Amino acid sequence: MSTQKGKILKKGQTQDLLKTRKDEKMERRVVITGLGAITPIGKNVDETWKGIENGTCGIDNISLFNAETFKTKLVAEVKEYNPLDYFEQKQAKRLDRSSQFAIIAAKEAFENSGITKENTDFDRVGVFVSSGIGGIKTLQDQCEVNFEKGHNRISPMFIPMIITNIPAGNIAIELGLKGESISIVSACASSTHAIGEAYRTIKYGSEDVILAGGTEASICEIGIAGFENMKALSSAEDKTRASIPFDKERSGFVMGEGAGVIVLEELEHAKKRGASIYAEVIGYGATSDGYHITSPSPDGEGGARAMKRAIEDANIEPKDIDYINAHGTSTHLNDSTETKAIKQALGDVASAKVMVSSTKGNTGHLLGAAGAVEALICAKAMEQKLVPPTIHYKEKDEECDLDIVPNTPRKADLNIIMSNSLGFGGQNASIILKKYM
Repeated sequence: MSTQKGKILKKGQTQDLLKTRKDEKMERRVVITGLGAITPIGKNVDETWKGIENGTCGIDNISLFNAETFKTKLVAEVKEYNPLDYFEQKQAKRLDRSSQFAIIAAKEAFENSGITKENTDFDRVGVFVSSGIGGIKTLQDQCEVNFEKGHNRISPMFIPMIITNIPAGNIAIELGLKGESISIVSACASSTHAIGEAYRTIKYGSEDVILAGGTEASICEIGIAGFENMKALSSAEDKTRASIPFDKERSGFVMGEGAGVIVLEELEHAKKRGASIYAEVIGYGATSDGYHITSPSPDGEGGARAMKRAIEDANIEPKDIDYINAHGTSTHLNDSTETKAIKQALGDVASAKVMVSSTKGNTGHLLGAAGAVEALICAKAMEQKLVPPTIHYKEKDEECDLDIVPNTPRKADLNIIMSNSLGFGGQNASIILKKYM
């Protein structure tokens, strides 16, 4: 219940009041004008998209540490990565791998957007970049220092390197951006929440431009051990049968690493400076299952409500959606539950028509960065008129009876795309992109 000038408002009246306030406030259109990425299938957006087009699998044996005693043998690492290719040695030492990835992706997105101090007020450029876990490798390393050498030897950069807001802070410092800088932490939904909240922030006039996305670098002993011991990871040794979303033989996700950042911009601001536009963001929905700390609600109700909210926000019908980039982690519960959620949100007719795929067979699961990388893949799919496939699919699962675009990309004129992310704690987020016209 709420109040208005001393009156008690019932639930329905509260919703009507909020809708009236929303209608009264000017809503601005929000477009995507820049993309940046570093992923297991590419050091930038073009390489990453080519990896999607070619069905490249970024999954391979763990090389970042000795995994001899682990059941998990396969991960999706950023290949042949040397921080000194991007940073001076002193700066590299002060940045956790997750911050390094974030800065690399952000700089590409910013350059790609064409934004400069001459055409944009940097006081109105924000940074909404998230991480699900933050600097976990630094945390592990400094714990070892503490045990072996004592607390006096802990690095003075320890705290700034591990906290989850620091990738966003580092981006703002690197690029000189002075607008709102926040980090939304919602596990595997983090960067989709970041994009959605950035969209809202621009839509209602608080900022003109926001760099939004996520970063993750959790492939280390304690990162793998934590997920492995909760039975979340695939123990497959064949990389073509490890991350297999919607396949009946799926047995867990494959951890990936990297970052994705997109530049969101108010339409008139973008037009005024002659920006190239990839797509328009037209809808965002977020909900909570309120069910379990790691398992999704088995009926898919929470995810369905997030999709419904995004559809309502976008002012479209379910039948208008051409393609959904699913969360599709390759765990039994996620994929079957997400299938139920899609059917609930879209209805039988629309869910039978819509194309659905997961690109985690290519990239692995980038945790807090997954949604951002998948959002930019959606923007490229719209631009290139090509639906990303669900690679390495073999065994049909009756619980996942959607058109999952198996193994081969599909040519299609994509007008409206939805992207889903579902995080531990039952935190769900969906965004909707539309071809800019």
